[in-house]
Amino acid sequence: MAAAATIGMMDSAYFVGRGEILSWINATLQLSLAKVEEAASGAVQCQLMDMVHPGVVPMHKVNFDAKTEYDMIQNYKILQDVFNKLRLSKNIEVNKLVKGRPLDNLEFLQWLKRYCDSVNGGIMNENYNPVERRSKGCKERSLKGSNKSSKSLQANRLSSVNSADGGPCVGKVCNVISEEHYIEQIQQLSEKIAGLKISMDSAEKERDFYFSKLRDIEILCQRPELEHLPMTKAVQKILYAADARDSPLPEANEIITRSPSMFPDEA
Repeated sequence: MAAAATIGMMDSAYFVGRGEILSWINATLQLSLAKVEEAASGAVQCQLMDMVHPGVVPMHKVNFDAKTEYDMIQNYKILQDVFNKLRLSKNIEVNKLVKGRPLDNLEFLQWLKRYCDSVNGGIMNENYNPVERRSKGCKERSLKGSNKSSKSLQANRLSSVNSADGGPCVGKVCNVISEEHYIEQIQQLSEKIAGLKISMDSAEKERDFYFSKLRDIEILCQRPELEHLPMTKAVQKILYAADARDSPLPEANEIITRSPSMFPDEA
């Protein structure tokens, strides 16, 4: 199991396709996921660990209805606690996973499949009922939620009774208007935040795209048969330029111009 926790990125586990991962999850937990990012909440990962290590995961705390990043992070905290109990050194990149990025979620699920396969030789527990385990957690959470709701309703009833006994009607109208105003403001701010998140995600994807291209060029320039060439040195001059204000292009051009071997036809 320790070996599975530290598998490298070139391991065969990371070459398992999305279709196979989804089929494995759906068959194992009796789900119907269509995309790997649908597992971004962390609940699926918690239940997979519950399957291979019965009793270790507090399933009553796992939220399968998590939609916000806050709720998702709570699921990953549970998962991290489980990893700590099992002394697994796997790093969970929560900030990337909760954003629902397909590649990040796929890599984590690929690792998790390899880990689950390494426990008991990948033999599933025939007595494990995934639907029952999920429903048990949901029931406990709904009971807690209903208790809170009933207390809130009781408080509201007492408040309305007190107002009816002697409270001024104008005060209640003012409170309703004020509450509606705040709700509207919250909705507007929520829309702005959602828009900013979309813009940020788009910018990050674009950044990652161009960074990967630059990294490919850097690796190519480091090949022994190419690194001594003037063109390679010119490209590296641009890649490693530290000052963002002054363009390194003139110096890169000069490196190429000074090299007679770059233009054999003109010699």
